[in-house]
Order: sequence, then structure tokens, then C-alpha cells
Amino acid sequence: MPIDPYILLLLGTVGLAALLPARGTAADVASGASTAAIAFLFFLYGVRLSTREALDGLRHWRLHVTVLACTFVVFPLLGLAARGLVPVLLTQPLYQGLLFLTLVPSTIQSSIAFTSIARGNVPAAICAGSFSSLVGIVLTPLLAAGLLGSAGGGFSADSLLKIVLQLLVPFLAGQALRPWVGDFLARHRKVLGLVDRGSILLVVYTAFSEGMVRGIWHQVSVVRLAGLLAVEAALLAVMLALTWYGARALRFGREDRIAIQFAGSKKSLASGLPMASVLFGAHASLAVLPLMLFHQMQLMVCAVIARRRAHDPRTPATPTAPAAASRTAAGSGPRNRS
Repeated sequence: MPIDPYILLLLGTVGLAALLPARGTAADVASGASTAAIAFLFFLYGVRLSTREALDGLRHWRLHVTVLACTFVVFPLLGLAARGLVPVLLTQPLYQGLLFLTLVPSTIQSSIAFTSIARGNVPAAICAGSFSSLVGIVLTPLLAAGLLGSAGGGFSADSLLKIVLQLLVPFLAGQALRPWVGDFLARHRKVLGLVDRGSILLVVYTAFSEGMVRGIWHQVSVVRLAGLLAVEAALLAVMLALTWYGARALRFGREDRIAIQFAGSKKSLASGLPMASVLFGAHASLAVLPLMLFHQMQLMVCAVIARRRAHDPRTPATPTAPAAASRTAAGSGPRNRS
């Protein structure tokens, strides 16, 4: 089962923040740099996401509606249901992080990779991840404001304005400038990938430094972390079962069911971390902890499932009309990190 090397870098960044948290002037500089990094990240997301290729996937609208419903309806409902586990298994801050986890969009790159390994509908996975990222730019902050407004970071009109300026405006600017800068960024994808990951590490360091200075990590114990892992394992198991058997009940073919399972049961670390920094402010360190743990868990479990699906016998049955239409959705699609 794979251990994502980037998770190790994130954990190392958390350890650095614990040993050498930014204070005083250094904290102000780190906060300003983090704000700029988040805006730049969402600008790059806007440039990379090909709206035309995503819209081509509307031919298979049933599959994409199913994935969006899993990501932004079923997941949040399960997150709300987990409220009953406070304070038995979860503290209130950890529950808020868990609920935020259920609101972020799906992944792109890992969903495509696992769908390909399992011999599923790769074009559908590309489009489903693109739709989820596009919708999540707007819907995730709105859902967080509605569901966490009174209990989380105290969302207000000022907070929503900050979200628009830091997330939505750079994203729209990237979409607008895509015809002029898209090719340049594509040629320098590896360098920009390092910039992306470095920016997220800066966001994590800033959030966890502020958490250390405020002493909020004293609220987390080993027992609480074990409880959080147990809840997340149950959440992932439920979503994997719902996406697989629910897609079968909706009469999707095998290849489409694979794409639905991997795109509908996963959450994006790359999108969630910057959003949490904007939404939660000083409480972002605890808010992103459930997402970081869930990210690694989903990679390990989905890798095993994908390899087992790859050995399923091929079915010679004629594909359904939606499945046939989905294979016409050509294009390489975006390849954001997960």
C-alpha cells in the first residue's frame, strides 16, 4: 500500500512548526506569504482546468451528477450525522475539521490513476474530477459558511469577501488568461508543480505555527486521534460501498461504476488545505488534520481496490448509451494533485 511522499513532507512541516513556530514579525511575514501563495495556487488551478474539455463531458451527465451528489450531498450528510459522536469520540474542533473534510471537492489525478489501473472509464473520471473542482471553488466555501457558520470560525460577510478575493477572483483570472498563458504553464509543468507543493507547505507551516502559538494542540490527545481515525475509516468504507452498489442500482456499467467509485469517494488535499486556511484562520491547523489523515487513508485503500478491480473478468456485454457517449469525451484533462 502506497505511502504518499508528500504526506511525509507535510508531516515534516508540521514537526517544524511544532519545534520552530513563526512568532512576531516572522509570523506576519509568513501570514502574508501564505495569503499570496493561496491566491497564486487558485490562479494556477484556473489556468489548468480546461472548461471546454469539462463541458464536453456533459454528454454523460448522469455519471457526473452522481459524482457531484456523492461529493457535495451524501458526504456532507454523513458529516452532519457524525455530530452525534461529540464528545464521545471527537472533540468539537476535530468534528469541525471532519465536517469541513466532507465539503471539499473530489480529487483529479489520483481518481484518474486508480480508474485507469482498475480498467474503468478514464475520460469520465477526468471530467468528473474537473466538474468537482470547478463546482467546489464556489460551493465548498458556501457550504462551510452555512454548516460551520455558528460553530466554526465565525463566518461573516467579511469572511465571504475574503474567500471571494483570495480564491474565486484568482481562479477566474486564471480561466480568463488561460488562452495566453496555458501553453507556457504546460511547458513548465514540473517547475510549477514544485511551486504548487511548496506553496501548500508554506500554508501548512503558517497554520500550524499559529496553532502552536495559541496552544490549541493541547486539545488533541492520542485517544482522540485514534477516535478520529476510526470515524474516518468508517466514513471511507461507507462512501466506497455507496458509490459502488449505488451506481449498480442506477444501472451504470462496470467501467462507469469504477469511475464513480474513485471520483465519488475521495477528497482533494490540494484544494482543501488552502481553503481551510482562508476559512478557519487561527483554527486552520486542527481543521486540516482530518483532511490530511483521510487523504493518506483513501490512497492506501483505493490502491488495493484498484488492483483487485484490475483482475475482474472482462464483460463482453454491449455498453449502455451513456457509457458509449462518455468514451467520446476526449482530451487529456487537468492533472491537479490530489
